[in-house]
Amino acid sequence: MKGRVGLVLGSGLGSMVDEIEVEESIDFAAAGLPVSGVAGHRGAMVLGKIDGVPAVVMCGRVHLYEGHRASDVTAGVRWMAERGVETLVLTNAAGSLRDDLPPGSWMRITDHLNLTGTSPLEGGPNFQDMTGAYDAAGGRRLQEIATAQGWVLGEGVYAGLRGPQYETPAEIRMLRTMGADAVGMSTVLETMEARRLGLKVVGLSCLTNFGAGMPGACLDHADVVQTGKSAAARMIAVLKEWLREM
Repeated sequence: MKGRVGLVLGSGLGSMVDEIEVEESIDFAAAGLPVSGVAGHRGAMVLGKIDGVPAVVMCGRVHLYEGHRASDVTAGVRWMAERGVETLVLTNAAGSLRDDLPPGSWMRITDHLNLTGTSPLEGGPNFQDMTGAYDAAGGRRLQEIATAQGWVLGEGVYAGLRGPQYETPAEIRMLRTMGADAVGMSTVLETMEARRLGLKVVGLSCLTNFGAGMPGACLDHADVVQTGKSAAARMIAVLKEWLREM
């Protein structure tokens, strides 16, 4: 089965897999992929269709902070590309750095800051233009669909850090000064690998908390997962309509 769309589910967003007409489910280990030990990351590749669109859904991901290398973190992207994925939708749970994007909001990623200190492309002259890393047309269409469904899908720059510690208030101030609108511990390396492989990328951050030092900030992984679960339903409806147009 060739999957035309790939979907990576971040913390708390695993319920999105319920929308797929499952043809095959393969645990990460059985697929030869690194396995995550983080709550909210099931660790399976699910192949099937979403409203008739061939899809590969990656339920969970591994992270640098678990001790994995950049090449391990992006192994799932390569696995999906080998199975015919042409467009990759990356979702994540992230901290909001903007007062107008409170917990429970969604933001489409327009660009990113790679602050992880590594790259999946290292080891050779794998020069990759990262201008327009995120598909602007696809992202704008998602925003239009969200608006039509009565809610606002924000947009902004995602800062990817190594983790696993959450940022200090000083680091949050630094990130805001650098132009970041959201911060998390994933996605940027996957985007780099996907672009190297010629995939279109759409990035979506579920904003589960405010950054440290901001009013109302609450930094707890259990809360991150729960907020992600609560916000998933709105994005599922948008993604299903978006996929039907493909």
